[in-house]
Amino acid sequence: MSILDVLLLIAILAIWSILIVNLILTISGYIYYLRWQRRPEPKLPEKPPFVSVMVPAHNEGIVIVKTVQALLNFTYPKDRYEVIVINDNSDDNSAELLANLQGLYKGRNLTVINTDNVTGGKGKSNALNIGVQQAKGSILSVYDADNTPESKALSVLVAELMAHPKYGAVIGKFRTRNKTASLLTRFINIETLAFQWMAQAGRRQLFKLCTIPGTNYVIRRDVLEAVGGWDVKALAEDTEISFQIYRRGFQIGFQPLAVTWEQEPQTLDVWFRQRTRWVKGNIYVILKNLKLLFDKKARGIWFDLLYFLSIYFLLMTSLVLSDIVFVLSVSGTVHSSLQGFSNIVWLFAVVLFVISTFVTITTEKGEMTFLNLIIIIFMYVVYSQMWLAVALYGMVGYVREQVFHKEAKWYKTKRYQ
Repeated sequence: MSILDVLLLIAILAIWSILIVNLILTISGYIYYLRWQRRPEPKLPEKPPFVSVMVPAHNEGIVIVKTVQALLNFTYPKDRYEVIVINDNSDDNSAELLANLQGLYKGRNLTVINTDNVTGGKGKSNALNIGVQQAKGSILSVYDADNTPESKALSVLVAELMAHPKYGAVIGKFRTRNKTASLLTRFINIETLAFQWMAQAGRRQLFKLCTIPGTNYVIRRDVLEAVGGWDVKALAEDTEISFQIYRRGFQIGFQPLAVTWEQEPQTLDVWFRQRTRWVKGNIYVILKNLKLLFDKKARGIWFDLLYFLSIYFLLMTSLVLSDIVFVLSVSGTVHSSLQGFSNIVWLFAVVLFVISTFVTITTEKGEMTFLNLIIIIFMYVVYSQMWLAVALYGMVGYVREQVFHKEAKWYKTKRYQ
């Protein structure tokens, strides 16, 4: 067996190992879904805690009015929560729109914090830390500026948190608001269902682990203060704070009844920049917490650390190697005795991916369609390669920033009407 064959075999084993892990997560997530369906909706205590709902917003004039109105329309008792918008160094019409909303909703707890290029403009974590300084609540909630949460979302999240003293935070589910806008948003819609909410459910079922998704969640203020607030260096502040919560002995609950609808990138360039930020952010979190793999006290998050390491390093390397061998074989440059075996394994991987992904979307009304089945098949061939390009670009960008001591820049995702 040649060195090329050995490398290809390692790549095949690595890819299949991760596929099997994801299959196990999907099955476990489906079990969680079936059990969750039988659970009654959590109820708020007689005297609900005061909640501060925070919205970091930079140049969000296109979407901010709809978002704030949705937040003010929660079924949560009106006198028991406030909405704080951190208008973070915006140069569009956000300040004017927010001032108009304050006038329209006089008597409601709506606060607007306008930062400048000295205090603000440094990313989401910095904006949230500014918001906490004026927040009154013992419970904090975060929503992105493009979100339209369902009216009961906050009530369900807080009720779930109050029912479990060991929970430091509770996350909800997010759905794609503009899923029919383009083929890309259709990909993202399925990605969100299969690799966000179902994977969250599977990890919760197996390991009592969840990762805060950056929006539609609540967190105890004392827990946040114990971890020192949001890490301003982290582009993936949601993943980072999740690790910190678990390190302090708390859990993160998952309540799928709390739903928010959010905009997703409709064009490839916007998607690429957003996902690159995610990759850089998650690499930072992995490297920052890598030493915890040797800390027995942190064994509760070992799975997540190993999972992220596998996705961002092992899987990426294996896919690149597999693609290179495939291209060289097709071109006749090299020949691998395992190429035939590799093609059969690849076909089985496609089938496994399609079946497991389609099973996940059956949990959502209106998603079990023939069109989505075709899109899932197309996703394996196209969307996975797009993610591979993003992962490579993000990793190279992260290394370049470290070598040349450049500060990571927060890319603001473009919004649509």
